[in-house]
Amino acid sequence: MNPRPTDAGAAPDAAPNGAPDGDLDRDSGRDPSRRTALSLAATAGLTLTLGALPAFTASAAPRRPADTPTLTGTSHDELWWRAPGDEDSLIEQGLPVGNGRLGALASNDTGRELLLITDATMWTGGLNDTLDADGQFPYGRGDFGSFTLLARLTVDIPDHDLSGVNGYRRVLDLAQGLITSSYVRSGVTYRRQIFASHPDDAIVLHFTQSGGGRYTGSVTLEGTHGEKPASAESFGASFPNGLRYGAAVTAYGSGGRVRVNGTRIDFSGCKDLTVVVSGGTNYAPDADRGYRDPSLDPEKLARTKVLAAARHSADTLRRTHIADYRRLYERFALSLGTSTDAQRSLDTWERLTARARDGVPDPELEAAYLQFSRYLMISGSRDSLPLNLQGLWLDGNDPDWMGDYHTDINIQMNYWMADRAGLSPCFEAFADYCLAQLPSWAKLTHDLFNDPRNRYRNSTGKVAGWTVAFSTNIHGGSGWWWHPGSNAWLSNSLYEHYEYTQSRAYLAKIYPLLKGACEFWEARLLTTTLPGTSREVLIDDRDWSPEHGPQDAKGITYAQELVWALFGNFAAAAAELKRDTAYADTITSLRKKLYLPEVSPKTGWLQEWMSPDNLGETTHRHLSPLIGLFPGDRIRPDGSTPQEIVDGATALLTARGMNSFGWANAWRAACWARLKDADTAYQLVAGNLRPSTDGSNGTAFNLFDIYEVEKGRGIFQIDANFGTPAAMSEMLLYSRPGHLELLPALPDAWAASGSVTGLAARGGFVVDLRWEQGVPTTVTIRSVGGRTTTVAHGGTSRTVRLEPGGSVTLKGFAR
Repeated sequence: MNPRPTDAGAAPDAAPNGAPDGDLDRDSGRDPSRRTALSLAATAGLTLTLGALPAFTASAAPRRPADTPTLTGTSHDELWWRAPGDEDSLIEQGLPVGNGRLGALASNDTGRELLLITDATMWTGGLNDTLDADGQFPYGRGDFGSFTLLARLTVDIPDHDLSGVNGYRRVLDLAQGLITSSYVRSGVTYRRQIFASHPDDAIVLHFTQSGGGRYTGSVTLEGTHGEKPASAESFGASFPNGLRYGAAVTAYGSGGRVRVNGTRIDFSGCKDLTVVVSGGTNYAPDADRGYRDPSLDPEKLARTKVLAAARHSADTLRRTHIADYRRLYERFALSLGTSTDAQRSLDTWERLTARARDGVPDPELEAAYLQFSRYLMISGSRDSLPLNLQGLWLDGNDPDWMGDYHTDINIQMNYWMADRAGLSPCFEAFADYCLAQLPSWAKLTHDLFNDPRNRYRNSTGKVAGWTVAFSTNIHGGSGWWWHPGSNAWLSNSLYEHYEYTQSRAYLAKIYPLLKGACEFWEARLLTTTLPGTSREVLIDDRDWSPEHGPQDAKGITYAQELVWALFGNFAAAAAELKRDTAYADTITSLRKKLYLPEVSPKTGWLQEWMSPDNLGETTHRHLSPLIGLFPGDRIRPDGSTPQEIVDGATALLTARGMNSFGWANAWRAACWARLKDADTAYQLVAGNLRPSTDGSNGTAFNLFDIYEVEKGRGIFQIDANFGTPAAMSEMLLYSRPGHLELLPALPDAWAASGSVTGLAARGGFVVDLRWEQGVPTTVTIRSVGGRTTTVAHGGTSRTVRLEPGGSVTLKGFAR
């Protein structure tokens, strides 16, 4: 990552006619009817046939659970705070919700609830296919484009100013995907819940009370790009790039009145209130259609979606959401030990502060941090685009680095955690994105990569396959400098998902990406003779080791390691799918000739360049030359790698230091876990949990990771929120196809007792594990496609053979 630049009479579901009417003018003496519900649909030119609804993303009519799902989570799955979020600091204090496409940050202020709403496809910019004078891509908001906000939603309740209430508390329920805030005013307890429903494709706000209270106020939906909505219920517009977008809102309540008043929806005297909002764009993941669906009207579709949801009670919507959310959340559970009663009495921010101040582990908080990462993944990556630098959450329209997809660590790190922590379905958005972009990526490579002005062009004069730049957008475009190794890292990341799932259908889907990347490197690699020998090797052409040092170095370790892994993965994929036997043999032959890095006789470090000298910054944030240690695994401290190489990698990692940005510390922690250094890995995890103050690196009030871009200015960047939990997972389990190692880097802070269920392993297995005093007591291995693996801990190793779907429980591991 470059540091630069209703009327109350009958609530919905209580009667078949309980949907809001078109103008939202509902008096308590008037019974809503299907006729009034259809009026808004007629205005929108759509129908209410749920099974035939168009969608921003493909979806079927929601399945409604018959009853409330039984909760299996505990208070350990909750994060809570004593104060709402400040409107001016929502990126650090707002609580995130999302359904995988549609997201929001919520303030939870008692008198003015603010939601900053995003859609993953809300992008400016375009293909960006005209190079700058240096042969590199433009990188600005006008050409490359930027991720931006979709809308602002406010619910104003003037009589409920924060200064006039007491007992305020807000809770993020990680086990159910709910934000709940509550407070007492004039002896009445008020409560609201916010959730983003994947089945209903909408965000729902539900306001209730106990004690005879009433809600009076207004709802306002606004665009963030200068739109002039003619209605309080919806708006629509388009960008200069042709992307159409829109959003819609509706509200209904009981015991009072809800009606449109100009550009807002007013409510008065309501015992309860439900607000439903949705929106999106006409983006289509199809290069042949220019990444647009011209037949889709987002504003009309948004109006249809909120109408469809509003036919049901808030309770039904909530139960539908919870049932859907928990199908993913409950695939994994974690205990790292027991926190003290004193720690539990503190709210989340107080616990972070106390942990950093006192240096005392808080194992339940640390486990909750990992579960928060899973909450973000479920909320941010389902059936749409993958998570970008911002995830799915913004506080404005000018995010640093455009909120793009960085291909030299950041998008890959975003998905390190998904498979490991039981969220393989959420990974699919990443793969689908790459496949949708591939036609454009391949054409740009063919047309532009060998431009004579491009310092990274192929000296061979050949070009084939595909690659991209350091930054990519959603329109098939690249930004900033060319990044030759990006294709290999993206492909390796996608292949690793196959190693976890063993899905041949998935492998066949991503195969063109792997093959195209190999074709690129077949055309690019140069033959050279190693000095002082007659040995010929293949090396990368002129390149840049991200993100420092010379920009014209050949044979950089970063690229050599990535291509070595790529060629091996492609050969394995071709064999599994029984395709391209001859070409796979060619790639295997090339792999055998690849130069692999040596240890510098001057520094004792694994060389980053084909030079004994250190040509860059010693403590640089990136660990590019250590990519063969993690996320790769060519370098292993198990005797299979020459000890000199392991020692050189360890020395380089040590030299890189322990104090960097959150994502950089997460990468370091994962590397130390691979080296089985539990204390150092844990120190880095704990460092990322230190509170961010005045923009410093660390964890914000809402647990978002903050990246200090300059003194006094920190920004939210989501990669560390996934990278740190991935490192934690590596501390509990190391895996590669055919081999699992239990608790390879278990720190003292977690050693007394703990358990994990649903921890995935490469090779097609899932591990449930309990330990006491650092030793596994019970281990259950379940196959999701894998057949044979060794399972090791300490000096004990066992061979497990299973049929897919089978399981075995092991005991008796010694220290």
